[in-house]
Amino acid sequence: MINESMKYVRFDWAAKRMLRDKANFVVLEGLISVLTNENVKITEILESESNQKTESDKFNRVDIKAKNEKGEIVLIEIQQIRELYYLQRIIYGVAKSITEHINLGEKYDHIKKIYSISIVYFDLGKGNDYVYHGQNVLKGIHTGDTLELTEKDKDGILCNVSSKDVFPEYYIIRVNEFNKVATTPLEEWLDYLKNGHIKDDTTTPGLQEAKKRLQYMQMSKEEQQAYDEHIDAIMTQNGVLDASKMEGRMEEKVEVAREMKKDGIDIEMIKKYTKLTDKDIEAIQIDD
Repeated sequence: MINESMKYVRFDWAAKRMLRDKANFVVLEGLISVLTNENVKITEILESESNQKTESDKFNRVDIKAKNEKGEIVLIEIQQIRELYYLQRIIYGVAKSITEHINLGEKYDHIKKIYSISIVYFDLGKGNDYVYHGQNVLKGIHTGDTLELTEKDKDGILCNVSSKDVFPEYYIIRVNEFNKVATTPLEEWLDYLKNGHIKDDTTTPGLQEAKKRLQYMQMSKEEQQAYDEHIDAIMTQNGVLDASKMEGRMEEKVEVAREMKKDGIDIEMIKKYTKLTDKDIEAIQIDD
């Protein structure tokens, strides 16, 4: 009997290998539609710098740059490992996409609306939610109303454009923070992103198709081997990161215990607040 966790391949693997196939666009369309509450139809997948299937990208991010039927750009990034200045890089990616899709000399009305979707498998920021959404919206300081931008074209027709229609929208999905029983379409997607679970009777857009197209047993033996190696590599890397975190926490406890010993605090009290053992505390040297 197949292990339930191996029934469907992880989304990061599928995004790198399977979801670039036009026949499988419907899976990505489902995720984007559920997240943005808009019906999305991908017209093409555009190449980006992280799409190469190289050995070095085992833990690296996955980039997907898509266009919906309105010509708007959708950036999907899957990041496995913590990266410094991650939010700044999201902004850079959006800015780069804007400039890449307007030709020199074109009017600014050719700039496309961009949706940036980041799926992160590491602890990012401090917050209680597992999905965050934001956009630059121009609000009146005193009135609180939203600024509507107006532009007259050559024929004198007045065209009202909301800042919400222009500025990029950002979504950050903090996968590790999801710890719920999935009852909504978005929660079902989070359950798949984190745990690889898809309900047998799901009606959630994208996941119905994922059940059929992203099954582990449907892959060739070579693909299964490559996928297994990918999972092993991620588990090893996560183990290294967890060990580093534990070492960091241990060092913090030792430093607290050292300061408490300097202040002459009773060993039993030090044990209570640091959870260190008698042996650990006795081994801590106090500087003269």
